[in-house]
Amino acid sequence: MAYVLGTALLATLAVGCSSSTGTGGSAADSKPGEATVAAAAPGKYRTLPDPCRAITASTLQDALPGAAELPEDQQKKVYEGSATVTYDTDRRVGCRWKSEAPDSSHTLFVDFERVVSYDPAVSDDDRAREVYTKKETAAGLTSPSASPGSTEKAVPASSGSASGSASHALSVPASEDKDAGKSDSGNNDGSSGTADGGTSDGADESVLPRTLDDLGDSAFLDDLLTRAGSTAQHRTVSVVFRTSNVIVTVEYTEQPTTSTVVPDSKELQDTARALAQKLVDKFSE
Repeated sequence: MAYVLGTALLATLAVGCSSSTGTGGSAADSKPGEATVAAAAPGKYRTLPDPCRAITASTLQDALPGAAELPEDQQKKVYEGSATVTYDTDRRVGCRWKSEAPDSSHTLFVDFERVVSYDPAVSDDDRAREVYTKKETAAGLTSPSASPGSTEKAVPASSGSASGSASHALSVPASEDKDAGKSDSGNNDGSSGTADGGTSDGADESVLPRTLDDLGDSAFLDDLLTRAGSTAQHRTVSVVFRTSNVIVTVEYTEQPTTSTVVPDSKELQDTARALAQKLVDKFSE
């Protein structure tokens, strides 16, 4: 009797072990037919260059009139620039330069923003395109190139030069912008092309805020004339472009020492666009 019970117990244990082994091996496997979501491609840029070293001293000499006449130690300080304070230099960095001349002061600011998408279904490039589009819309401009799925134009090489009327103008691409003049020249907000004489070129549509088709993947230019205090006027030209998952902003400002002098739009725009082109080339290296 004891032998029969022992044999039955062994048989029960054997069946239990066999059943456990059969299910344990497949418990960690994914269910048949379960779809696997592929992560979106990362952006081209994983780091950012040093903005204070992204522009050469010779270029800064042209953009910052008056600095070349300073003593050598003061020149060095001007051309070194001042880095903006950021909490994550892998995501955002910037640099600012300023020069004083007898007839005006100039300020140059550059900002690099590396956009990262934390949504595995959205690529860094697509997220950067969204951020760029918001900036363009805030400037009152729109561009088909800012829409996902559009064909983005390649960056041409620089050629030609700016008008020789400005002694410190930089060389700029000679191509004309087909999008020039999209903004309403009748605005009275003090921006370029306004009725209050905000530009030395009057109603010249070639200097109005507009989208650009020769910088990076998408780009636009904004031009704003404002007053500092009660009389002094200063003009800031901004060029913003996107290259892959990085958005670059160039701001170039002039403030004359004489209150009746209005900073020239074309001169500032030529310089800002030339600086932006040099930064496009920098990111293409």
